[in-house]
Amino acid sequence: MPRSSRSQDPSDSAAAAPKVKVTRETLGQMLSLYTYLHPYRGKLITGVALLVISTAMGIFFPYLASRLINSSTHEQAFHTVTIIVGVLLVQAIMSYFQSLLFSTVGEFGLSDLRKALFSHLTEMPMTFFSQQQVGELTSRMFADLTQLQDAFVMTIPQFMRQSIVMLGSMAMMIYMSPRLTGVMLTCFPPTIIGAILIGRMVGKRSKITQDELAQSANVVAEAFQGIANVKAFCNELFEQKRYEARLTLFLNSVRHGAKSRAMLVAFIIFAIFTAISIVLWYGTTLLIDGRLTHGELFGFALYTVFVGGSLGSFADLYSNLQRSIGATQRVRELLNEPSEKLEVVSRVNRFRGDVSFDRVAFAYPSRPEVQVLKQLSFDVQAGKIIALVGPSGSGKTTIASLLLRFYDPQQGRILFDGRHASEYGLHELRGQMALVPQEVLLFGGSIAENIAYGKPGATQAEIEAAAKRANAHDFISQFPEGYKTLVGERGIKVSGGQRQRIAIARALLKDPSILILDEATSALDAESERLVQQALEELMKGRTCFVIAHRLSTIRNADRIVMLRDGAVRETGSHDELMAVPDGAYRRMVELQHGANLLTEEAEVAAVK
Repeated sequence: MPRSSRSQDPSDSAAAAPKVKVTRETLGQMLSLYTYLHPYRGKLITGVALLVISTAMGIFFPYLASRLINSSTHEQAFHTVTIIVGVLLVQAIMSYFQSLLFSTVGEFGLSDLRKALFSHLTEMPMTFFSQQQVGELTSRMFADLTQLQDAFVMTIPQFMRQSIVMLGSMAMMIYMSPRLTGVMLTCFPPTIIGAILIGRMVGKRSKITQDELAQSANVVAEAFQGIANVKAFCNELFEQKRYEARLTLFLNSVRHGAKSRAMLVAFIIFAIFTAISIVLWYGTTLLIDGRLTHGELFGFALYTVFVGGSLGSFADLYSNLQRSIGATQRVRELLNEPSEKLEVVSRVNRFRGDVSFDRVAFAYPSRPEVQVLKQLSFDVQAGKIIALVGPSGSGKTTIASLLLRFYDPQQGRILFDGRHASEYGLHELRGQMALVPQEVLLFGGSIAENIAYGKPGATQAEIEAAAKRANAHDFISQFPEGYKTLVGERGIKVSGGQRQRIAIARALLKDPSILILDEATSALDAESERLVQQALEELMKGRTCFVIAHRLSTIRNADRIVMLRDGAVRETGSHDELMAVPDGAYRRMVELQHGANLLTEEAEVAAVK
């Protein structure tokens, strides 16, 4: 059960959606996610219709322009220009509403997808989160869905628009001059093939440049994360040289990439204008021979520009489409992951609190070959305090995870009030428990909201009552805004002891039958530990408590101590019973922790009593 996770930037290039080959299957996968647009299909159909009509109207502009140039009278010219302005006005209005509809449908549809994905992720089992990085999931939630949104709002409409423009323009060109169209079609393919070949070279160089930039960013991240070690070992200059070396490799890659891009730009300019010049030359010969008018030549030239612009845009559109398909596949992978079966339970009979581990064996799914618990068995009576002690890796925190059914054991049973854990719904079971960990996470809201997390909808009176019982009311009242004080990200505006007491108030408000304390006082100073310990004693009253701790002050008062080693119960009994075992594992642990004079101090205390 990891205690912390290092977050990553959602925009990290390493987490960016990969490009995926566009096929009928992958395109169908991407479009399958757009089922979330189904509730808005009326607006979507209207937007598509407006897009087709407005684009088709734009195709007639060169034709109308050719008629304008060929006008023989002022009245005819004025009539034609009036038609052009009218068509452009209608097209502009249609384009406005088409863009508005696509943006609206995209925002609402993708918002529904975001909610569905977040809901699905929050219902995933702990086995899933133990194998995922927080930055990767955040990237999929934001970067990948943003990529899908851009694809719907921009890429797909543009792809449709440019396809209509290209096909419509070519149809009009054939209508105006089949011969000139043949010359144009002969000139443009070599240009396109050359641009594709050079473009691939630019793409490879761009990827190398991104990788070099990412490597230099890693140097910065490592240096800043380990800045204490950097300064302790006087390695500031070493890190500077390491960063400079990476930047040099990056700049060399940038230089080569710039040459490739410059070559592409130069080739496109030369090839396109050469092709246009050949088309104009042949058009001029047709004009001289009387087989083409000045207006038709001008209109044909405009159509040539339309086709060239459409063809030039397809490279970027295709690249964006590949990324969108890559993002789709990553999102679909998450949506296809099996989630926990959660049910909303409004009323649950309160547990008595009897808990039994019956020959439980467990290994984490990520490490199936390492058995953490081995035929573990012990019983806890309702209302009793049991302390779980042992060296690191003995299985203490794993027991807490199994109690909450973050994982299920591969063998054996865990019983609650005599019933198998699997007979309860997850919400029904977890609703009876509260966890106070060593590292308390406070959400980025107010203190009142963090306490109320234990009982959503709790009244202010209930929140303050829980805070008083947790020894938290006094320090909360000292803040200028009291319970409305914002604690900031991860609670960084309050001390460790204050965070622990807020967490205890949260648990008190939940009023669980079973309480799990995972080394809740191990990282506190003496005064904070005293206040937190008082709050814990209030919290533990009348509940079944599992205490994972190393400090004797917490362990001593337990009704029963379970000494674990290598995933099995080594010893069990009260503190006095285990200390009476001459060569006992618990006794040796206490002596190592507190020194050989501990027995003498205990004898003196007993004599005074």
